[in-house]
Amino acid sequence: MPQRRTVFFVSDGTGITAQMLGHSLLTQFEGVEFNQVTLPFIDSVDKAQECLERIERESLRGSGQPIVFSTLVNGDVREVVRRATALFVDFFETFIGPIEGELGIKSSHTVGRSHSSTDKQEYKQRIEAINFTMAHDDGSSHRELSEADVILVGVSRSGKTPTSLYLALQFGVKAANYPLIPEDFERNSLPEALHSQKKKLFGLTITPERLQEIRRERRPGSQYADPANCRYEIEQAETLMRREGIRWINSTTKSIEEIATTILRELRLERHVY
Repeated sequence: MPQRRTVFFVSDGTGITAQMLGHSLLTQFEGVEFNQVTLPFIDSVDKAQECLERIERESLRGSGQPIVFSTLVNGDVREVVRRATALFVDFFETFIGPIEGELGIKSSHTVGRSHSSTDKQEYKQRIEAINFTMAHDDGSSHRELSEADVILVGVSRSGKTPTSLYLALQFGVKAANYPLIPEDFERNSLPEALHSQKKKLFGLTITPERLQEIRRERRPGSQYADPANCRYEIEQAETLMRREGIRWINSTTKSIEEIATTILRELRLERHVY
C-alpha cells in the first residue's frame, strides 16, 4: 500500500503561491499519495485557531503527521498555526529573512501582496489578454488578429485551447488559436485569415493514438474519432506546418506548463508573472 499523507496549503491570501511552491516539492516524492487541502484567507487569530483545530483533527486520524505549507505573513497568525502537530514548512520565514539581509531593508509584510490588483495597469492588461483569448478561441473571430502575441494552430483536440488560456491567465499573453481542418488540407493552405500573421503562428501536434482517445471520449463511434482519420489529419497538419515553416511541438507527453514555456521561449515573448 502506498504511503498516504494529508497536506495543507495555508495562506492569508488566495493560497496560490503556497500551492505552487508546495506542489513543486511534492512532485519529487514518488509512491506517496497526497491528500491536498487548501485553506485560504487565514488572516486573523480566530481563523488561525480554526485552521489549527482542523490540522489537529487530521493528525489524530493516525495516517501520519500532516504537512503544512504556509505563506502566512502575520506573525501572530503564523504562531497559532505553527502549534499544530505537523511538519510546518514556512516559505516566508525561509526566504524573506535572507532577502532582507541582502537588501538591507525590511519587507513590508503586506498580506495578499502577491495576488492583489494593486498595479491597476498590469491587472487591466491581464484581463484584456484573457478576454482576447476567449474571443479568439477555435477560430471564432478573425477580428484584431494583429493584436495577438501568438496564434496556435493544429488539429482539433491537440491542446490549443487549454494552452491559450494558460498563457493568458498566467502571463497576460494574447493567444488566439485556429483548428486545422480537412478543408485546409484539401486546399493545401492555411486558413486565409492566418496568411498575414505567419510570424505569430506556433503549431501543436499529437500522436494519432492519443488523439483518438481524446476524440473518442467526446464523440464515440464517429468519423471524427476514427483511427485512420486521426492519422490522416495529423499527417496533413504536420506536412502543412512544415511546408509553411511553422515551428511546432508535440503535446502528447508534455504538460500545459511545458508547452507554454516552450512557446514563450521560441517566440521570445515577454514573460509577465501574475
